[in-house]
Amino acid sequence: MTTWLRAAVAAAVLLTLTACGDPTKADIIDKARGVETREQLQKKLGKPTEVSKLGPIEQWTYKAKDGQVTFILTGDSVAMQAAE
Repeated sequence: MTTWLRAAVAAAVLLTLTACGDPTKADIIDKARGVETREQLQKKLGKPTEVSKLGPIEQWTYKAKDGQVTFILTGDSVAMQAAE
């Protein structure tokens, strides 16, 4: 019984640690589906990992387990997304 209990606790800890890690690119894209504004994007995904600006255009990058997802913003609008 003790061995079974230890195995169950170890499995629960592993599942918890896995859930706390970075999301996948697919997770990020699914969560952002339908987002059209800067405010909506930040509300859905939180603060981006990296932001770069070129004039009125911003690039918001979110780190994922399997790469990254980048959103292009023009003004207040989300114009495009790309996964790398």
